[in-house]
Order: sequence, then structure tokens, then C-alpha cells
Amino acid sequence: MSHAPRLIVGLGNPGAEYEATRHNAGFRFLDRLAQKLGIVFAPQGRFYGALARQGELWLLQPMTFMNRSGQAVGAFVNFYKIAPQAILVVHDDLDLQPGGIRVKKGGGNGGHNGLKDIQAALATPDFWRLRLGIGHPRQRNLRQPVSDFVLARPRAEEGSAMEQACDRCLDAWPLLAVGEYEKAQRLLHPDV
Repeated sequence: MSHAPRLIVGLGNPGAEYEATRHNAGFRFLDRLAQKLGIVFAPQGRFYGALARQGELWLLQPMTFMNRSGQAVGAFVNFYKIAPQAILVVHDDLDLQPGGIRVKKGGGNGGHNGLKDIQAALATPDFWRLRLGIGHPRQRNLRQPVSDFVLARPRAEEGSAMEQACDRCLDAWPLLAVGEYEKAQRLLHPDV
């Protein structure tokens, strides 16, 4: 059974120097979603992040830096008693090409430290994820360490593909908003 999300977490790093990096795909999506919903983020120190709200739906951008995202998510979830099944985490994904999108529940963290920290804070991997592809440096025969790759800005064509993916996710928002994740996945990627 699917649950409508009560909390959508966009992963990224705070600060202007990280704003346009690959790793901030989750922040960028939440910025665009908040704009679509007509809501504004405000800092909330007790939850280590910036929050926006529409009715029962909360958007959270952790300001703890990526590797400590669980600190913000854990504080918020413990206070508002939100079940993991009602959480959607939006994050960058190295295993998908730029512009690729996947919706899934649970599973591993794929080496993503933000997801790893959230799984530890929630004591479960059973939350929903909206995975936004950024590609992998090895797919482009780069010797660049993954940590440097994710903290760099995408090339123009990659950035364009990533923005188009955000557009498609916003088009699928009515399905995501009511917890119709499988239908959203079929809309976003009919071949999956």
C-alpha cells in the first residue's frame, strides 16, 4: 500500500559554492517544487534545515551537508512522528545517466552518504526515493574521484538533461503527491 508523502527531503549541500553542482540535484528539485506550489523555504534551526509547508506536506532541505542529512531528517521525523513510508527523498544518482529518473522504495544506498545517514537515522531503508541521474565519471572515462565529480558543475548538455528531468518530475507531481509512485514511474519511464 502506498502512502501520500508527508515529508519530501531534497538532498544537497548548503552554500553558494555548491548550488549548481551535480550533488545538489535534490535541492534544485525542491526549489522548483516549492515554486510550483507557491510556498517558500525558511530556516528552522531545531530541524537543521530549511522547511516549506503546504497543508500536511512538508519540504525539507537539510543544511547539515550531505553526509549528515540524517540529522535533519531524524529530528523532523521524530518530532512529527512521520512513518518512513510517508517520506520521499530526492537525490542525485551516479548509476543513472544525466536526465535519468527512477522512483523506488527501499533498497541499498548505492554508496550515497546522504542516503546512508538517513537510513541510519530512520533505522530502516524503507522510504521512497526519487533518483535523479547525474552520470558517473567512469562512463566518460574520467579519472576524477567520484567525490570531486559530484561536487562539480555538470557540462552544459548534462545540465540541460537534468533540468528536463526536473520538468518531467514536476509533470508527474500530481501522482507523486498522492503516493501513486508506481504510476509516476510508468509516466516518467514507460519502459521500466
